[in-house]
Amino acid sequence: MRLDGDVDKDLEFALVGEGAEVYTGQEGLDRETFDSASEVTYDDVGGLRREVQLLREFVELPLRFPSVFKQMGISTPRGVLLHGASGVGKTLLAKAVATECGANFLVVNGPEIMSRMAGETEANLRRVFEEAANLSPCLLFIDEIDSIAAKREKAQGELEKRLVAQLLTLMDGIGANKNVVVLAATNRPNQLDPALRRFGRFDREIEVPVPDAAGRLEILKKKTQRMRLAANVDLQRLAADAHGFVGADLEQLCLEAALLCLRQQLQHIDFDKDAVDPQVLQRLEVGQQHFVAALAAVNPSALRERHVEVPNVRWGDIGGLEEVKRELKET
Repeated sequence: MRLDGDVDKDLEFALVGEGAEVYTGQEGLDRETFDSASEVTYDDVGGLRREVQLLREFVELPLRFPSVFKQMGISTPRGVLLHGASGVGKTLLAKAVATECGANFLVVNGPEIMSRMAGETEANLRRVFEEAANLSPCLLFIDEIDSIAAKREKAQGELEKRLVAQLLTLMDGIGANKNVVVLAATNRPNQLDPALRRFGRFDREIEVPVPDAAGRLEILKKKTQRMRLAANVDLQRLAADAHGFVGADLEQLCLEAALLCLRQQLQHIDFDKDAVDPQVLQRLEVGQQHFVAALAAVNPSALRERHVEVPNVRWGDIGGLEEVKRELKET
């Protein structure tokens, strides 16, 4: 059975059976943009147990069990702000909590809302919130929120100020009956307009830290669980040596190590044949030496984003304090 543009225009409904194909004549909506159908779960998140627990409290609980808050006579959280360095897992956390709570998942990147047309940017933002309300229960995830909600006193134009004001109005308009939670992410929390971080808006904040050695080990275990590893691989040693590596860096580390292993066997692969020799496939095993070489090739994000400024101040520039300077020199 096929339903398409030839169907009676006055027909408001139709009976369809299994295997029916429905053609609307318009572009279909990509489910990944709003649905929780992604396969990311809490089990895929490594080294962020505290952050997962906070998200369950601030996001999953109000979306799944709003009656709990109603019974207690308190309002559900409206906005939660995730902040941390690039690659620490903010987006991964958002996908995981959306999947686990079973809510629709609407993803918006801050820069994509911007438009050159007058009034279109604010209209885009309103449409996003309207769609979230229509998809209730819905988790609205705004990535790079600092691009649309920077401090108004530092705004270079009226558009930026109007956009922040519009966002504040929309956040205030999220009622408890709409069952919508707004989750936002940024790596520049201090650039946000302070009004957004007040009670009733993004009043819950979760810092997603750069993982320590234990966190890096947990992430490596998850990233390598499907890889074919040699017996000499020491993930604990790798985690200890991967200073400043965040989740995205560790994922790149695993990829680079696997590519190094593959590159060593590339000469044994006959591209004129339809299949790879089983003996070559058997030798495709990622070893410790591949990970060590990859460590030198991957630049850790946490260290890359830190700028160390060395002040150009000498002892002669400091007047007086001779005794203090003498003690510091001796130290």
